[in-house]
Amino acid sequence: MATYVMSDIHGMYDLFLDILQQIDLQDDDTLYIMGDVLDRGPHPVKTLLKIMEMPNAVFMVGNHEVMALKCLEFLRQEITDETVGDLDGDILEDIMTWMQNGGGTTSDEFSTLDKYTQADMIDFIKEGEVFTKLAVGGKKYILVHAGLGNFSPDKRLEEYSLDELIWERPDYNVKYFDDIYVVTGHTPTCTLEDEPSAGRIIKKNNHIAIDCGSFIPGGRLAAICLDTGEEFYADNTAE
Repeated sequence: MATYVMSDIHGMYDLFLDILQQIDLQDDDTLYIMGDVLDRGPHPVKTLLKIMEMPNAVFMVGNHEVMALKCLEFLRQEITDETVGDLDGDILEDIMTWMQNGGGTTSDEFSTLDKYTQADMIDFIKEGEVFTKLAVGGKKYILVHAGLGNFSPDKRLEEYSLDELIWERPDYNVKYFDDIYVVTGHTPTCTLEDEPSAGRIIKKNNHIAIDCGSFIPGGRLAAICLDTGEEFYADNTAE
């Protein structure tokens, strides 16, 4: 019985399958996926549908799921004079922002689904958690997509705003808790040039940063086993 954590798959379906093969997930294991399954890479919807079929996968939302959600709900509507009339500035801005952040691959795959699968996918995203608290092997963990923005040690997790949990990046140079490890994605470690472990999982000041830039050529998808600390990688070999 083991606990694994992964984040920021970003549509890299083949890398996801590679990691699953490496960890050899058993029926009594649990895999937490901390958001940003969607967008950027070629097969975000295919990846999410695979996760939806996995009984031992726990899905959490990232900023890309939140960006996508409102747009997907609009896109699955039948195009009529009425729906076109409902196109206000807010939804247009939402769609433009989503597209600028890699939403095109999600939109393209989503459009090929039947309406029932589209509805199931939207419902699944809505049910995703924004943070998870775990105890594994006598250690305590907080899993959250981006970080704990405007951090205060006296602030309960329930008091953090959605933006603070899915958008705002942590300060890896500050130890937030003495007895709790904060596991985050969102920030590709390959972009942290001053870190000795840049491009791999970073463990520092009770932070564990596991987004290793799966969609970036030369980056990788990563996972970690919380029970053993073992790390798993699937490289993006695109040039």
